[in-house]
Amino acid sequence: MSIIHTMITTLSPEDKKEFLRNLKRKNKRNDTKNIELFTLLDTSIEQTNLDKVIYGKPSKGAYHALYKRLHDSLIDFIATKGFNKESSEEMSALKLVFVSQYFFQQNKNNIAFKTLGKAALIAIKYSLYNVLNEIYQTQIHHAHLNKTLNLQHLISKYQANKLNIQQEENLNLFYATIQAELNENNPEVSNIINRNLKLFNISITKNLSYQSLFKILQISNQIAHVTRNYHAILPFIENTCKAIDASERYSKKHLYDHLQVLYYLANTYFRIKNFKEANKHLKAMQTNMLLEKKKYYTMFHPQYALLENLLLIYTGDNKAAIKNLQTFNFEKHKNTLEYSLNLKLTLVVSLFLNENYKEAFNIYKGFYHSDQWYISKVGYVWVIQKNLIEILLLIELDYIDLATSRLNSFRKKHRTHLINHKESIVLNFIKLISIFFYKTEDVYADKFKDKVDALLKIKTIEEDIFTISFYAWIKAKINKTAVYKTSLAYINNL
Repeated sequence: MSIIHTMITTLSPEDKKEFLRNLKRKNKRNDTKNIELFTLLDTSIEQTNLDKVIYGKPSKGAYHALYKRLHDSLIDFIATKGFNKESSEEMSALKLVFVSQYFFQQNKNNIAFKTLGKAALIAIKYSLYNVLNEIYQTQIHHAHLNKTLNLQHLISKYQANKLNIQQEENLNLFYATIQAELNENNPEVSNIINRNLKLFNISITKNLSYQSLFKILQISNQIAHVTRNYHAILPFIENTCKAIDASERYSKKHLYDHLQVLYYLANTYFRIKNFKEANKHLKAMQTNMLLEKKKYYTMFHPQYALLENLLLIYTGDNKAAIKNLQTFNFEKHKNTLEYSLNLKLTLVVSLFLNENYKEAFNIYKGFYHSDQWYISKVGYVWVIQKNLIEILLLIELDYIDLATSRLNSFRKKHRTHLINHKESIVLNFIKLISIFFYKTEDVYADKFKDKVDALLKIKTIEEDIFTISFYAWIKAKINKTAVYKTSLAYINNL
């Protein structure tokens, strides 16, 4: 896949049309091939001999020059769009700083200080600490030109802002360090956050900016996802949310972050099976998605749809979830790869629970990339779940040879990783599947039922909901009951 093709996939249909209009406007000759190349790279993943397609003959040199020009044009376009969408407040403040510096050079000191004051109001409102640093430095440098300025007060504000900058830097180090720990092994959820907060001198207080608290919530959610221990992380997430002042939480300037926080809360409550609280936060998320003329609706719709349908599945309305997922517009949301893949896998699971095994397997076959590719896109946990549901589908469809191959392949590929990450539940589940599949024991005898309960040890409410779903399958096979009803009964009885 070419770099330009990857860049094009990040653009919305409207962005593509705007980019092509810009190209047409800039093209000074009618024989320029950049629009043709863009169209080819937009519609084709595998591109070979495009120089022949475009020029009618081998022209590697001309093609590479054309490719580079299109690449540079895309970089400029994406950068400009990014500045326009994401940095309007920062750019507004910076413009005022630059204008004030121009006024100082022209000895227009009064208007220069007033302009700096306007910049400071914007920077303070939006927690633009680096911009504030530039403003305070400029004010201090020219303080001797303004007798009304209290220099010591100004220096105090400058020093306080430096602490904010340091705190933001510490948060980045906190985030990076935990990411590294997650990649190395299965961390102890109870201390990984607090230990690293202490290491980088970060305190969860109302003095932290919304963005800082959001970043802490983000990493907390990721730890819970990797360890699948949402119960352990819930108190920390709730306490962090309480530190966010209500007026800040619902401010328009934080709408994007607030939507993501609502998703984290809804997802956490769902994973610990508190469906009422999960649904409450999901409804709040939907309401907020409609604000500011649905500015973020399209962006957040895939993750909203994911949780909405998971809640339907695990509260007894699997058929409604299947209908929703079958009509979901995956093409429209192909840029949100992680959630699109999660939605497709959820459709496979919902069809599996409904015992539509052939239909589920036909959709599953759409996952044609390698495990390593999916690990790089959505992580190891997702890949393990994908492989487990494939094995169960093959067993249900009586694809004996394929099921045998996948069981052997799973152990060979993932056993070391699962041991290193203390994933005993998954390893024991694979053992039980093998016993059931190869009938090495009487799987309907009390002895085997006791072994299932002893090995999996899923007897507490703290167990992750997806772990329970896999457990329910083998319990259903032993007890000769429907998988979906068994799954719901077990979840509701915890």
